[in-house]
Amino acid sequence: MDLEAYFAIAPYSLGRESKRARLAETLCALTRHHYQACPEYRRILDAMQLDPTSARSHEDLPFLPVRLFKEYDLLSVDRADVVKTMTSSGTSGQRVSRIFLDRTTAAQQTKALSRIVASYLGSKRLPMLILDTAAVVKDRATFSARGAGILGFSMFSTDRVYALDENMGLDRAGIEAFLDKHTGEDLLIFGFTSIVWQHFSKELARTGFRPDLSRGTILHGGGWKRLLDQAVSAAAFKETLRELCGIARAHDYYGMVEQTGAITVECERGVLHTSVFSDVIIRRARDFGVADVGEPGIIQVLSVLPGSYPGHSLLTEDEGVLLGEDDCPCGRFGKYFKVSGRIRNAEIRGCSDTYQAGTQ
Repeated sequence: MDLEAYFAIAPYSLGRESKRARLAETLCALTRHHYQACPEYRRILDAMQLDPTSARSHEDLPFLPVRLFKEYDLLSVDRADVVKTMTSSGTSGQRVSRIFLDRTTAAQQTKALSRIVASYLGSKRLPMLILDTAAVVKDRATFSARGAGILGFSMFSTDRVYALDENMGLDRAGIEAFLDKHTGEDLLIFGFTSIVWQHFSKELARTGFRPDLSRGTILHGGGWKRLLDQAVSAAAFKETLRELCGIARAHDYYGMVEQTGAITVECERGVLHTSVFSDVIIRRARDFGVADVGEPGIIQVLSVLPGSYPGHSLLTEDEGVLLGEDDCPCGRFGKYFKVSGRIRNAEIRGCSDTYQAGTQ
């Protein structure tokens, strides 16, 4: 799928009608492509008596439950063309999703991620402090969601240091050396929300170590279920980071390994925004109809990027609410929304990969 037209425009520049027309054309073409190229996807649509040529808008497209990628290997390319296999997060004993990328899909995901993040941070590469351990990126051929996230965001850096050692403890000497080296510079700080809270913020509070990260902007995502279980709100998370190390600029993001690259990032007003590469639809649980603005439901995510596997239209296990489209006070076009939590009885998972001692 040729997506050069998407990369030629700013990520948040398309109004509703222009974006709908573009998404309908691309996503309907992807549906036909995967129907022809992926036997399992074809059998699913045939069993549902769905004609891949009948959809006229992206709301009409069939969607796969995201959990299906835990049960089956779904590919729309020959295995010989797979250059990278991504695995989702999951606690010990849970099945993980396996996502197969060919060279074109991997490159398009990287390019889209770069365009989205640059719109928030600027195009200049920054020194990067990773609030995690280097152990999660040892295997470059098969990535967990956590390792893939670290490596994906690392492309925005000039120099990078991991803030945690292999035992998930604070590497105080490494952090201090990094800050001494980059005194007076803006910083990119990256981590997975539950890891940042459990192994960075709590350790700063316990040890009394107070690194000055006031010139840093943190991008973080995943693991909110566990923090909410501990009664840690988004506001409390941000305020704690500000108090402990001076971080004043924080952007949460929502994404999943099944749609790498097409992340939605929190704007300055505290809501998540879709880009030109993606869309969200909130579905009513009772009949999967499209929910109205302000009406809670199940989040469906759509992305133009998955060419090597049928992951372009997925029903997640998350609940959320659409807040509006094209009229956020931050000035970005596109839908904006909030994630409320997990569907009841859904598996606990998140891009942070629940950390267990001795396993990364």
